[in-house]
Amino acid sequence: MFTGIIEAVGRIEALEERGGDQRIRIDSGALDLSQVSVGDSIAVNGVCLTAVELTPRGFAADVSRESLSLTTLGRLKAGARVNLEQALRLSTPLGGHLVSGHVDGVGTLLDIHEDARSWRLQIHAPGELARYIAMKGSICVDGISLTLNKVKGAVFELNIVPHTLRATIISEYQVGTQVNLEVDLIARYLERLLLGEQAAEHLGAGLTEEFLRRHGFA
Repeated sequence: MFTGIIEAVGRIEALEERGGDQRIRIDSGALDLSQVSVGDSIAVNGVCLTAVELTPRGFAADVSRESLSLTTLGRLKAGARVNLEQALRLSTPLGGHLVSGHVDGVGTLLDIHEDARSWRLQIHAPGELARYIAMKGSICVDGISLTLNKVKGAVFELNIVPHTLRATIISEYQVGTQVNLEVDLIARYLERLLLGEQAAEHLGAGLTEEFLRRHGFA
């Protein structure tokens, strides 16, 4: 588990092909790895990876074909900067929200502009994630815990304060940039709870407006 509070920005040193998947080597920059051991989890742009090797400058992790196909990691090149966060410890303040490091989908940046000292971002999420995205709720973008300011369909807006701009890779975003998205864990579990016994059935679309109306929730 993670909190979505980025601890450091690292850089990809190398991407090695390994029988259809990849081993990624990362210069971890200012990330303190003194308490990290081989086998521990580190989030890279919001993707939970297992450290398989520690080096004086960082770590290496294997990225499965599944992760390469469902996240943006497979599109990164050597030299790209990435958000890093170590796994949550019981003594760690929960400054963001509970994040699993399991990406739900890839979004696309539609607009980015300055607003006083902050930046406004507009992101289009995959349609199947829209039902989990609520105004003033939480979402994880490239591993960053953020609050949704506006939501319209599958498009949502974020306000990025100066500290977050400095501490993450958001300042490098451009229109068209693709980002890893993880919706709030609570929203996903709430959907399953509302389905009740029907959760064991194959429902395809999951929780729908029709289902909510039929059971008195809408």
